[in-house]
Order: sequence, then C-alpha cells, then structure tokens
Amino acid sequence: MGHPMKRLCTICARGGSKGIPGKNIRPMGGEPLIVHSLLQAQSSGLFDSVAVSSDSKEILNISEKAGADYCVFRPKELASDSAPKLPAIQHCVNEVETISGKTFDVIVDLDVTSPLRLIKDIEGAVRLLEDKNVSNVITGCPARRSPYFNLVERDEDGYVRLSKPPEQIITRRQDAPECFDMNASIYVWNRAGLIGSKSIFNADTLLFVMPEERSIDVDHEWEFEYVEFLFNKRTGL
Repeated sequence: MGHPMKRLCTICARGGSKGIPGKNIRPMGGEPLIVHSLLQAQSSGLFDSVAVSSDSKEILNISEKAGADYCVFRPKELASDSAPKLPAIQHCVNEVETISGKTFDVIVDLDVTSPLRLIKDIEGAVRLLEDKNVSNVITGCPARRSPYFNLVERDEDGYVRLSKPPEQIITRRQDAPECFDMNASIYVWNRAGLIGSKSIFNADTLLFVMPEERSIDVDHEWEFEYVEFLFNKRTGL
C-alpha cells in the first residue's frame, strides 16, 4: 500500500479589486466571501491543510479566525492587477511546505469568487486527477457561444468573421465540436505539475465539467448581486 495522498488547499485573495472594492471580504449570506471557500475546503475532509495567500492583513486575519491552517503574506509583485495567479499559488505552496516541513502530493486551488461550487465538484475534480494520474485538472462549463458557430471577432478593418472557421460548413450548433468556458472555480495539480509549470495548460490537462449555474464568477457588481441571490436561494435565507 502506498502512503495516503497529502493534499493542500490554497485560496488566493488580493486586497485590491477593480470591479468591486473589497469583494473578497464583502459579506455574502452573512459571511465574508472568502469564508465560503474556506468552509468548503474544511467540510470536504479532503485536505491535510488549508492555506490562504493574500497581500491584505485584513483578509489574513479574517481567514485565521475562520480556521485557515496557514495564512501566507503575499509579496506586492505577486499581488498586482496584472500579476498572474500561478506564481502566487506556487509561492503559497512553497511557504507552507517550508513552515510545516510537509511535502504535498496534490494541490487544489479554490477561487474566492466562485462560491456556488459544491463540495462534490471539489471531490470530482480531485478524483479525476488522482484516478487518471495526470498533472492537472481545470474546471469549466459548456460554452454558450461556439467559436465554430456563433462566436465572432473583428479584424483590423472592423470586418467580422467566425473566431474559428470550421473545415466544413456547420449549419447546426450541435454539429460543432463541444466547447467549454473555463470557470476558474477549481484547479487541481499534482506537485510536479504545479511547481515546475509556467502555464495552467500542460500536455495532459483534463477538464472537470460543472453546470453553468455553479460556474458564475463574481467580477462585477451585478454578478455579486446575482450570485448572492442564488446563494441565498440555495441556503434558504
């Protein structure tokens, strides 16, 4: 028998937000937004440790009170508007491994702005990675627009064309290849797939499909209100 997988959950939350100021700690259903992802990670029973990474002392304090095992202060260069998320996750994992003396086999990142995911989505994405033995899994939902059929782009003259013209004319959407919107809700990696990577796409990346109603990401005010409505409806508030 091999040793049981050691799993770390990371939750990365910047203090600044252009779309909604302070959104990561704005109350939703009576709790700061970040707490919902923390509670999911804890309730899932999947993780040896849960870590929050932030450049905001306030976010780290709230996370500590909510039971995060590790609160990692993120350096400024990893917390700007333009900073990609992958280096922030890698930094968080390195910090936790250094502090704890543990090495984690599987790392799962939960996006703060996707509180409508269910624990079974996290379980399913982790199971897919571990069963298929791939380097990483991303989540997405069926796309509303197909680049082969009704997603268009403009060229430099302003003329419109299909984003991805098919080799044969497609008259029915269902004849086009199935496409998905990345929902950024859950990312799962094995350790080697994360630590050495510069992209979330590896040669063996797999997709775990979630329904659209659990894939809404909070970036703008109207999305916050919409997600809060759905969240309260689900929890009976």
